Amino acid sequence: MADAKKEANGKEQELEASKEALMAAYRDLMEAKEHFTRAAEAAGLDLKQEATEQLLKGKHKAEELGQEASRYLQEKPLASVGIAFIAGFIFSQLFSRR
Repeated sequence: MADAKKEANGKEQELEASKEALMAAYRDLMEAKEHFTRAAEAAGLDLKQEATEQLLKGKHKAEELGQEASRYLQEKPLASVGIAFIAGFIFSQLFSRR
């Protein structure tokens, strides 16, 4: 009878140790998940910031090109009309239905 009691007590302790190990592993898993979540969010913020910077650079470049085209139109109006006419003629020939 004493042996059965010792064996049951040993199994209980083993079960308790297994529960504690499982809980520790679960806590570690949740901590790792939180760490990876934060890392992914930080990476997303970096990409978002980089995309915003590229967008601003593109906007600035488009504004510069628009100002340059406007300045060219004012400096050489006849050449601008000629270029527009030729471009329109070429497009009309390319897209006409024959």
